[in-house]
Formats: sequence, structure tokens, C-alpha cells
Amino acid sequence: MSGAGDFPLLFERSREGRVGYRFPPPDTGVAGAVLPESLRRKAPIGLPALSEVEVVRHYVNLSRRSYGVDLGFYPLGSCTMKYNPKIEEQVARLPGFTAVHPLQPEEGLQGILALLHELTARLCRITGMDWGTLQPFAGAHGEFTGMKLFRAYFAKRGEQGRTKILVPDSAHGTNPASAHLAGFEVVELRSSSAGVVSLDEIAPHLDERLAGIMLTNPNTLGLFEPDILEISRRVHAAGGLLYYDGANLNAVMGKARPGDMGFDVVHLNLHKTFGTPHGGGGPGAGPVLVTEALRPFLPAPDIASREGRYLLDYDRPDSIGRVSGFYGNIGVLIRAYAYLLALGADGLSAASEGAVLNANYLRERLAGLLELPYPGLCKHELVLSARRLKDECGVTALDVAKRLLDYGIHPPTIYFPLVVSEALMIEPTESESKEGLDAFVEIMGEIVRDARENPSLLRAAPTATPVRRVDEVLAARRPIVRWRRNPSET
Repeated sequence: MSGAGDFPLLFERSREGRVGYRFPPPDTGVAGAVLPESLRRKAPIGLPALSEVEVVRHYVNLSRRSYGVDLGFYPLGSCTMKYNPKIEEQVARLPGFTAVHPLQPEEGLQGILALLHELTARLCRITGMDWGTLQPFAGAHGEFTGMKLFRAYFAKRGEQGRTKILVPDSAHGTNPASAHLAGFEVVELRSSSAGVVSLDEIAPHLDERLAGIMLTNPNTLGLFEPDILEISRRVHAAGGLLYYDGANLNAVMGKARPGDMGFDVVHLNLHKTFGTPHGGGGPGAGPVLVTEALRPFLPAPDIASREGRYLLDYDRPDSIGRVSGFYGNIGVLIRAYAYLLALGADGLSAASEGAVLNANYLRERLAGLLELPYPGLCKHELVLSARRLKDECGVTALDVAKRLLDYGIHPPTIYFPLVVSEALMIEPTESESKEGLDAFVEIMGEIVRDARENPSLLRAAPTATPVRRVDEVLAARRPIVRWRRNPSET
């Protein structure tokens, strides 16, 4: 068995007798320490036998095969893979942050508590909300927390019969999942021909069973919901609440606030909007912010400020309780706070302007190459369709994405949102220069030209990467997640 791209794995490099470590002699350790027989291994552990230089080379080579936003263009739609300023890393590594322990007495936590309190206050000003919690570890965790707040709010009012949550068909998949896990009935709303929520689609559900609606604004098609104020008015008039999925806040920072749109609960993806690391399943942070009416139900403890001192307030009888072990993903929160301080209000507004400008520039440049399913300006991201290529050449969105890998570019999100056939969802972010965008457009032009003239080239792509085209169905059904000495081993 060979490694990806004929790169030998550690076990395949193993040669009996090679050693890459030296333990100190027993007499230099703890005097008289003897490992009990019951704890001693009865057989070799089975690790590969390698020299130190072989191990180092292996992992350095693996690291060079990893792709990230620091290496090149990463237009992954909806996930906002923007550049992470390195000053954030330096700040997060300050000894005062790395040496702190969550179980210290409050007197020894004043610095970090002050930072978390101020971060919460700044996020409230940005979103137009009243207070919040930093405990959730990711956007989906924030969504689930928000739905628990909905339940607590209605239970306190004696309205447990409000069990219906409206979710657009273009929403992130975590929206209906979070609502369902929190015990709500999910009702899907079909997008209008313009790709937004229709008032007529909402109308039949404005009854005593309505708990609320979950919206991303701008939505996952990159379109701003033009009827948001009327949607808010009607949902509130029916006794429901509005939940804001903050995945796309980076399109409107400094321009529009969810609180002013009428939302009652907001979650933010700090690992997207506020320039903290993102990818590989984490790290993340999904603070939840609320209006005053839902503040009593926020997770405990609250980070409070009284008489010049910061404290952890557990005296919250209506709280939904903890949603994380301590106070959130502190390392990410510190990075986001540094990002906010570095940019300031004007900088955040400029970041949104740059993201929207870049997305619309790509929209205009790419509209002649692929189908544009919805007319008009977009916000921070755009959705194109490869449907015509599939019909005319048999080349799919997946093929286009795989071919981009051969050019050293991370492909955009594909096949999402589900309302667009053969979707390619592209988000350039404000971090990219015009020259970088122009180079991407040129590459997309070459790919579309090849699709028409030599479609087999795209169907075989990628051909220049360590791992070639894989059988995705087989990989999903029978994933290989560990090394096997014998490939037929199950």
C-alpha cells in the first residue's frame, strides 16, 4: 500500500532497529520509581521504527501539502475563508492569556473577564442587541443555544404550544437541524423566483403555533432580503420571534444591524466575520446576542461588571444553564477582540464594502462564463450554475471544482444552496486584490473553454495533486480512517 501521491506513510518507512528518541537512564528519574507490573505493556506497541530526521521530514512534507488561505485564493462560499491577521496570533499568545486557568478565583481572572465583557458589549453595538453570551463554540452551537432560548422564553410565558419554526429552503443545513434538536417542528419556506423569502409563503403560518423564523440576511444566495422589516412586523404580530443566523454579517457590518431589522436572537461566527482562524473543523466561536426580553434566559454564568470589578454571575433563575464547560473558546475570542480593536468601526465598515465590491466584480466578470440564476447585485458572495455546461458537455460543477485544484486554487462551495442546480457558491472576501480576482477569472475562462473543447480533461481532474479523483460514493460509505498493513483488512 502506498501513500497519497506515492508519498510513503510512516509505517511504510519503518525499518527494524532505527530509533529517533533517547529516554534518560532510569537512575536520573524519580528515585526508586518502579512501574507496577499491572501497568507494563505485555507486547510491543507497534509504532514504526524511524530516525528523527525521517519523522521530521514526513510531517514537514505533509504540512506542505495542506492548503490554506495563507497559500492562495480560497473562495469557499458561505464559509468566509478570509485572511487572518498575524497580530491576532501574537496577542493570543501573550503569557497573561496562555497562563490563565478557568478555575482560578475571580480575583485572578479580572483581565480576561474584562476582555470578554468588553467583547460582548462591542458585539452588541455592532448587531444592535442588548446583551449576550460567548459560551457557544461554533455557529451551529450558537443556533442550538438560540433555539433553547426560544423555548425558555415561550415556557416562561406559558406558550408551550408555539412549536413551529419557519426556515427558508436556501438556509444553512444547521438551521433546521438546530431547531429540530431543540424540539421544534421545522417548516420549510420555498424561495421566491427572486431567491428571497416571500411574504405569501409566510402568511399561512402566522398563527398561535408559530414560535419564529430563522433567517440569514443576506441569505445564502448572497441576496439581501428586501422585505425583512415587513417579515419582522408580521412575525412579531403573530407572537413569534426572529432568529438571525449571523453567518453573513460580514456583508453588512457598519451598514445594517440585525437588531434594527427586528431580530430577537443573533449568533455570530467569529471564526468567519472577525478574522479568526477557520477550517479543519475548528476552532470556532458562536456568541449569541439577544434583546432585553430574552436576556434572563441566557446561559449561566453571565460575565457582569459591578463597582469596577468583573464577576461570574450564577444568580440567574431563568437561565437555560451552561452550554459549554467554561466561558467559550477563549483563544478565538481574544483573536476576535484584537481584530475589532485593530479595525475599529470604520475598518469594519470598509471590510464589508470590500467584500461586497469583490463579489460583484466577480459576478460581472464570470456572468458570461457560467449561468447566473438570479439577476441584480449580490452582497458578499455570488452563486453561479454549471447547468448549461452539464447539459451541453456533460461537465458538472464537481468537475469544475476538481479542475481548479490543478491550478492551485481551492474550489468554491458546490451544490449549495440546494435551490440552484449545479451550484458554485463563490465568496472572494475583502482580503483579495483585483489582480488575484482577475487571475481567478482567467483560470475559470480556461476551464470553461476546456469543458467545451476537451470535457474528458475535466472529468479526469485533478491530475496534478497528491490525491487524484476518488470514488466519493465509496469513500462516504466505506471510509478508510486508519492505516492498514493489509489493504483488504476491514
